[in-house]
Amino acid sequence: MTCSSRKSINFILHFKTEWRRGAEDGYRAAAASEECNEEDVADDPEKRAATPTNAEQSITDHDGTAGAENEKSAAELLEEDIPWIVRYKQVVVAYAPLGFISFGGPQANVAILRDHLVVQRKWFDDESFTELFAIGQGLPGPTSSQLVVSTALARAGPIAGITAFLLFNLPGLVVLIACGVLIATFVDPNNPPWYLVGLAPAAVSLVFQAFYGFGKSLDRLGVVLCLVSTILSLLVNGDEKISPNATQFVYPLLLVAGGFITYIDSRRKNPYGVYKSASAGWDAESDLTMKRIGIPLWVGGLIFLLWAVILTFTITIVARAKKEGRTVNVYLEIFEIMFRIGSLIFGGGQVVLPMLQDEVVPNWMTKDEFLQGLGLTQSMPGPLFNFSAYLGAVYQGVTGGLVAWIGIMGPGVILIFAMVPFWCRLRRLRWFKSGLNGVNAAAIGLVGAACIILYESAVATTADAMVFVLAGTLAMVYGVAAPFVVLAGGIFGAILHQDALGLGQVNWCEQGGDF
Repeated sequence: MTCSSRKSINFILHFKTEWRRGAEDGYRAAAASEECNEEDVADDPEKRAATPTNAEQSITDHDGTAGAENEKSAAELLEEDIPWIVRYKQVVVAYAPLGFISFGGPQANVAILRDHLVVQRKWFDDESFTELFAIGQGLPGPTSSQLVVSTALARAGPIAGITAFLLFNLPGLVVLIACGVLIATFVDPNNPPWYLVGLAPAAVSLVFQAFYGFGKSLDRLGVVLCLVSTILSLLVNGDEKISPNATQFVYPLLLVAGGFITYIDSRRKNPYGVYKSASAGWDAESDLTMKRIGIPLWVGGLIFLLWAVILTFTITIVARAKKEGRTVNVYLEIFEIMFRIGSLIFGGGQVVLPMLQDEVVPNWMTKDEFLQGLGLTQSMPGPLFNFSAYLGAVYQGVTGGLVAWIGIMGPGVILIFAMVPFWCRLRRLRWFKSGLNGVNAAAIGLVGAACIILYESAVATTADAMVFVLAGTLAMVYGVAAPFVVLAGGIFGAILHQDALGLGQVNWCEQGGDF
């Protein structure tokens, strides 16, 4: 072996020894540092609570509900390469229970969805969830159902959105269609049984509660618009000189006028109303959400065109047939009425009631049947728009219920698919947000008119008034959930009924309002 070879071998052996020694020193230093960190964490309760254990760090799952994924942002969760079928199954598992627990109206439903998707499953952060909620607020239709669709869209695409919508609505839909058929078949509309008499005044008390809740959010200009909308709605409904069909045009005009007024006011140097500023831009997280939804702009435009064609076609066909004195197919008439109403109502909930009542009473049913169905709907999970299924079922059985439900739900579902791709642009437009202030204020005015109209229909005796006061107190003072308010009203009304205790049966109409 040459001298140079021996030197090379000695150099390699020396380097290997030094590298191993350095590595061992590094391990010792790291271990010492980790021990110090553990001692610091043990001494500091806040650090101990914020530091995950090794077991926690090793846990990962696709739901994003445990372990290391809890530490990830919503954007990182959206970037995960989870197979579509896995995400679709997640949507089914997550949304299936909601159809049975979503009581309490739109606001309660949104709170349930936030707890389910943001707090528990961590699919979204609050900012993303609020953004998706805002899309539904800016469109006609049931807001809670639209939020269900948009969040499922963001998780697993269009098919998941439709699936979540059906899971959320089907339980209430099935029960209300069954109730509508049974009431139309077995109940005398002019003499409701003892177990139904308390439902109507209890349901109306919840409409008053909704009006109060909506009204608290209005600024001073919104209060004026709400008041004008209420007065004009009452005038249209209570003047013999005005055609009953005028509401088909007056209600939409009130909404448009309200939006135009707040838009003009927002451009003043010192506006009367309070307006939120438009978003400065489209952040990366929202962009990721839109990519997962997977609907390009041109497809959104086609879907919007589909909605416009359906609305225009059905209105034109029905109007022309009536003008020419021809008989309109009953199911086409049901669909046209419901699709038109569903295309005009922003915010969902009780806002839809005055339009529904004007269309179906007395043409489809009596006021008592309408109010009994309203009480049943208030006690069911899901959106108030499911009330349409009951109305259609009373009028034309199961088929009528399905047609009415598809008609009123259709615009909201179609438009949420159409508008999501455009939202990143609309949210930057100040006129769009300022206009919505006026639309919402006018819509709240319609709810105010509905309170008075429905009260006059539901409260005919002293017993009805007693049920109304009891139910309203439970809802507005003690915060009792809507299903239990309706149940309490039904029980109290049954106890006071003439076939039971027979108390408070003086008819106010016959006695001129005197007790």
